[in-house]
Amino acid sequence: MTKLNLSVAVGPYDRTRALIDGSVQIDGVNPSCMTLSPEEIFFRAFRHAEFDICELSLSSFTVKTAQGGGPYVGVPAFVSRAFRHTSIYVRTDRIKKPEDLKGKRVGVPEYQLTANVWARAILQDDYGVKPSDIQWVRGGIEDADRPEKISIKLPPDVKLEDAPAGKSISAMLAEGTIDAFIAPRPPSLPKNTPNVGWLFADPVAAAKDYYKRTGVFPIMHIVGVRRTLAEQHPWLPGAVFKAFDQSKAKALELLSDTSATKVTLPFIEERLAEAKSLMGEDFWSYGIEPARKTLESFFKHHHSQGLSARLVTPEEMFHPGTHEAFKI
Repeated sequence: MTKLNLSVAVGPYDRTRALIDGSVQIDGVNPSCMTLSPEEIFFRAFRHAEFDICELSLSSFTVKTAQGGGPYVGVPAFVSRAFRHTSIYVRTDRIKKPEDLKGKRVGVPEYQLTANVWARAILQDDYGVKPSDIQWVRGGIEDADRPEKISIKLPPDVKLEDAPAGKSISAMLAEGTIDAFIAPRPPSLPKNTPNVGWLFADPVAAAKDYYKRTGVFPIMHIVGVRRTLAEQHPWLPGAVFKAFDQSKAKALELLSDTSATKVTLPFIEERLAEAKSLMGEDFWSYGIEPARKTLESFFKHHHSQGLSARLVTPEEMFHPGTHEAFKI
C-alpha cells in the first residue's frame, strides 16, 4: 500500500514527541510534522482547514459538532489536559474570594476558549458565580483586537464587550480597568506589577479537592483528521488514535525512568507518584470510555453557557473507528 503523505500539526509535548521524531509511526501515513503553538494551529485549522491531522480546541470542535460538523472528524487523543484553577487572575486589592467576581469586569482572550469554559464551570458549580453575573471583556492577552476564531451567539443575559481599541486584557488588568482575567496563558505584565495574583492562593490544593469531589480531569485539546480523508480512508482515524496513544505511552515510560530525569524541573518523581496516588495509574487516559465523565461534564457546561446549540454526546464527537480498540 502506498503511504498517504499527510501534514500533522501538534504542540511539542512529551506525549507527541515520538510521533514528531518518527519513533512511533501512523500506520499507512508518511507524515510531515509541524510543531506550532495551539493558537496558530487552531486559527489555521478552523479558519482555513490547512492541516490533514492536527490538534484541535475541544470547545471550538464542540461548537462545530453541534452545528452539524466541520472540516475535521474527532479522535479522542487528549493531547492537552489541565486543571484550570491557575487560569483565573484577579486584582487582589478588590477580589478576595470567587464570589467577589459577581458584578465585576473579567477579561478573556476569546469567550469560547476551552480553558474559559472549564473556569466558568468551576465558578458556577463550586461558588455560585454564573456567567450572567459577570461583565465579560474580550481582547488579546498580548495583541490587542484579537477576534473569536469562530462565530458564536451567546444567551441574551450574557454580557460581552470588546476591549477598547489598542488595549490588551493584560494591560487592562495591570491598570485596573478590569477586575480579573481568565485565559490559558498568564497575563503579560510588567515585572512586579502590584495587586495582581491568582484567585486561588493554592491552586494545586484547589484542583486536587476538585478532582476528589468530581473525578474530572479537564480536557483541553483533542486531535482532528480531515473529514474528506476519513471518508476516503475509514481506517485513518483509528490509525491516528493508535499512534497518539503509543506516543503517550512512550512519554510516560520515559517519565517513570528516574535514573536521569527527563524534565528540567526538580521533584518530578514525587509529582508523578502524587498524580498516580490521586488519579490512578492511567491518570492521562485517551479514549471515550475512560474520559466519559469529563467529556459529559464539559458538554453540559458548554451547552448551558450558550456555546453549543444543542447538547452533544461523546460518540458523535469522535469518529466511529476510534470508539473501541482490539484486544488480544
